[in-house]
Amino acid sequence: MYAIIDVETTGVNAKSDRLTEIAIIIFDGEKIVKEFSSLINPECKIPYRITQMTGINNKMVENAPKFYELAKDIVEITEGVTFVAHNAAFDYRFIRAEFESLGYNFERKTLDTIKLARKFIPGLRSYSLGNLCADIGIEINNRHRAMGDAQATTELFKRIYQYNPDLDGVSLKGLHFNLTKEKIDSLPQETGVYYFYNDNKELIYVGKSTNIHSRIISHLNNTTSKKALEMKNRIADVDYELCGSDLVALLLESDEIKKNLPIYNRAQRRSLHTWGLYFYENEEGYSCFTIERAKNTTDTPLTLFSSKIQAQEQLFLLTENYELCQKLNGLYHNSGACFQYGIKLCKGACIGKENTEDYNLRVDQIKNYFSLDHDNLILVDKGRSKDEKAIVIIEEGSYRGFGYVDENVLNQLPEVIKSGIINYVNNRDTQSIIRSYLRRKKVEQIIYF
Repeated sequence: MYAIIDVETTGVNAKSDRLTEIAIIIFDGEKIVKEFSSLINPECKIPYRITQMTGINNKMVENAPKFYELAKDIVEITEGVTFVAHNAAFDYRFIRAEFESLGYNFERKTLDTIKLARKFIPGLRSYSLGNLCADIGIEINNRHRAMGDAQATTELFKRIYQYNPDLDGVSLKGLHFNLTKEKIDSLPQETGVYYFYNDNKELIYVGKSTNIHSRIISHLNNTTSKKALEMKNRIADVDYELCGSDLVALLLESDEIKKNLPIYNRAQRRSLHTWGLYFYENEEGYSCFTIERAKNTTDTPLTLFSSKIQAQEQLFLLTENYELCQKLNGLYHNSGACFQYGIKLCKGACIGKENTEDYNLRVDQIKNYFSLDHDNLILVDKGRSKDEKAIVIIEEGSYRGFGYVDENVLNQLPEVIKSGIINYVNNRDTQSIIRSYLRRKKVEQIIYF
């Protein structure tokens, strides 16, 4: 039995955003046996851009049930069935977050129709639900509403299932005899770092995931490239370490790769972030940015990127959003005014028309965006159990390590809290991981000392 699920939300961050609608269709492999849908009062305002996309506004959800009022029904409807969704990680993450706020651990086997479609319907221009359904002739009624998208996903799943009924979990054919179904099924659907070993008990790959079970299954099903197939055939054993915090998992993964140099982590053995965004002041007193290979000197980049193209794309975006000058930032090389000035997106710093004080104030906003707001921080995040918290220590602007403490310890002096960490190496990658994470997501608490 399968529960085909779609949710609508107030945004994309499961930690801070909430559900506004849910639809569940129970499918037995041949027919729909039950349907459930409801608007949900998110107990917060729905952003206008979300209303534009989904049509769900604040008035519609004002008298809708809150999630806790629907929680029992959702648990009962999905009990003992496989959770199916298009981009399942998104829907599953939001529902788990809602249950976590109630103190309940919602855990189901998952299947992602994006991954299934890529495997069984290869060669399409796009695997977004709208484009995929258009290409294979599935009509979507009420797009970006939970039931409309769930019905389309059900029809997609039905077509795949009719020809490939063995979709649950992973086929054990061709895998090492140590990897039994029981061992794979016992893998946790939680955040952490996982390890693959070969016949000689040598570590060959390290990865991280917010759902270890689902991610390892995707590896074991992956035959899309020669490297992926070769690694799959060499996996004789798997192990994992739960982290609780996604930030801690990223930091641990980076350290384990650099320390152990697994053969299938070739791209990550060296620094992942080799291009930096640097700041300087030109002769006219204007603050400028430049993109250079990350330097092994005292110069510290504002942020790091894995490629020059990625860095340039980010700098183009920042230049446009903050109305800076492409020429001053090395993105426009002709003489005279830059192109942006001609279309009124640059205020004329390139030809000395804008004064340096006004221009540099906007540059300072970008510098503040990329820097930590304090040199000495304790980042507090989700632990591996209910009463535990993960802590990451930043001291004198450098990463010192992470660890776990009882949440009651957080009320004590910083020196006591810090005693719970294991020291790890500070490098370009750890700096970039922490800064990037704090820009994209929120930890549970920040303690300044």
